[in-house]
Amino acid sequence: MPSTCRLILVPGGEVLEYQVEPGDTYEKALLSFRISPDTVLIILGKTSLPQDAEIKEEMVEIILTC
Repeated sequence: MPSTCRLILVPGGEVLEYQVEPGDTYEKALLSFRISPDTVLIILGKTSLPQDAEIKEEMVEIILTC
């Protein structure tokens, strides 16, 4: 069953909502918004998540590094 993950862009605070299908990764989500996964950090609380991790969270911060 699809779920939603909110990606909060930092800086700026823009919220992107991604409809998650089983097996989707952060890389796939970022690319769907035309964001290069190599130019961001994916943060959950104080932990950095790898771009190839399967999406299981409802909300993460996406820190734009360039």
